[in-house]
Formats: sequence, structure tokens, C-alpha cells
Amino acid sequence: MSQQQLQQLSQELQEIDQQIQALQTDVENVQDEKSNVDEAIDALDQLETESTVQVPIGGGAYLRATIQDIDEVIVDLGADYAAELEEDDAVSALESKKENLDERVSELNSEIAELQTEQEELEQQAQQLQQQAMQQQLQGLGGQGEGQGQQDDE
Repeated sequence: MSQQQLQQLSQELQEIDQQIQALQTDVENVQDEKSNVDEAIDALDQLETESTVQVPIGGGAYLRATIQDIDEVIVDLGADYAAELEEDDAVSALESKKENLDERVSELNSEIAELQTEQEELEQQAQQLQQQAMQQQLQGLGGQGEGQGQQDDE
């Protein structure tokens, strides 16, 4: 029965490990998105009307473009919506987005911490079961040895 329990614990540990890895990937993705938001904020702070920039057009290709008006910025609001905002409002919207991303990272890290705690508990259970199984094997061997010793005495 303990062998079945060990296999079950091993499977649960693998599942938890996969969940942790998936959450860590999510954290990396959110941090990448946060870096993109930081870059956008920096760009808005540094760019001026008539600045020349490289605009990505997809596939790793870029076009040089001149900014006609920095006063109005189109900002992605999420859920396939965007809004044209004044520069200061755009920066505020991006800062708000960054705060939401920070909260998401904290939530994901909390989930990871909970799973790691559960993982540690399951690992301890597995170690206890292994120790119990070893003790039973040793007792079984010791009992056989004693029985053999008694037979030799007779």
C-alpha cells in the first residue's frame, strides 16, 4: 500500500511542479509586458514633435517615420479597445497599467509560494513513507535472520 501512496505522491509532485513552471512562465510574460510599458513611458517622456522614429511593421521590418504630433497618443486599454489621449493622460494610463501588472506578478508569486509550500509538505510525506518502507524491510529481514538463527540452534 505504501508503494501506491508513493506513486500517488510522486504524481502529485509532478503536477505541482508543472503548475509552478506554468506560473513562472506567466510571471515572465507579465514582466515582459511591464518592460514594454516602461519603454512606452520612456519614449513618451523623450520624444518630441518632428522626432524621427523607427516604426515596426511586422516580421522584424521597420519604417522611419516623423512624429507629426506628440500631444495625442493612442493607448491600448485592453480587450481590443484603444483610446486617443493627451500625452499626460497617456502616461497616466500606462502607469496604471504598470501597477495592474505589478499586482498580477504579486498574485502569481503568491500562488507559486502556496504551491511550493504544498510541494514541500508532499515531499516530507514521501520521505516518511520511504523511511517506513525501509524500516519494514529491515524488520522483515531481521525477523527472517532470527528465524534462521533459531532453526540453526535446533
